[in-house]
Amino acid sequence: MIYMEFEAIKMDGLGNDFVIVDQRVNKLDLSKDQIIRICDRSFIGCDQLIYINNSKEADAEVVFFNSDGSHSDACGNGTRCVAYLLSIEKNKKNIDLMVASKVLSSKIFENNVVETAIGSPTLEWDKIPLTKNLDTRNLSLGMFDINGEEIKGGIAVNVGNPHIIFFCQNIKNIDIKKYGPLIENHELFPKKCNVTIAQKINDQHYIIKVWERGAGLTKACGTAACATSVAANLNKLENSETKIEFSTGILNIHIDEKLNIKMKGPVSEIESIKIKI
Repeated sequence: MIYMEFEAIKMDGLGNDFVIVDQRVNKLDLSKDQIIRICDRSFIGCDQLIYINNSKEADAEVVFFNSDGSHSDACGNGTRCVAYLLSIEKNKKNIDLMVASKVLSSKIFENNVVETAIGSPTLEWDKIPLTKNLDTRNLSLGMFDINGEEIKGGIAVNVGNPHIIFFCQNIKNIDIKKYGPLIENHELFPKKCNVTIAQKINDQHYIIKVWERGAGLTKACGTAACATSVAANLNKLENSETKIEFSTGILNIHIDEKLNIKMKGPVSEIESIKIKI
């Protein structure tokens, strides 16, 4: 059996973890099966695998793969991690990354805090996308908590990838491992979707759990934090500030007067690893 051995980086944002493979010098041709193997928790383990590629328009291009080997158009925490990594490499505090044909700008602060601008959200049904024209502010999907009470509705938001957000009284009473995959693969979502349940603490503070398409239950998800902030502030998106809390920490989401979203929070230190596969 022929093995491939290469160096990679392990990083995470609030526990949302990644294996980062630098393709700029030595390009690796990893198969889908190899990506799945690397992401497997019984081997290396991560939520997503990330390629760093050369780019003429930005400091680098990043490409994301979910743990099931599928491609992902966006990953907020992954973008923040790569921005931090390149800021060390290039010794500068502002990093531009090409993500799915868009340039996303990040600013690096002290104590490993990174703020990334991810663009503006959309609630248009065909851009989520959905399979049919429905009110994206209420998709009339539902789930039941452990007491048999129905949580119905679901707000669909695209912030680079598709999300659906449900607001509930207590997220501890909902089995997201049960409902996450059912809604992720619902016929309404031709490209599947990320599923978030959110509990309101106050108008500017929400606790959330996320079932991520192609990855399953994750400790944190940057784009889900952004999508939840949009869903929570539908009546006044402009200049909104929202604190999104995960079990592992907090992301601060700011939406400016032009509806551009910025997310800010910590990333881990950089860990070099060797992979033999």
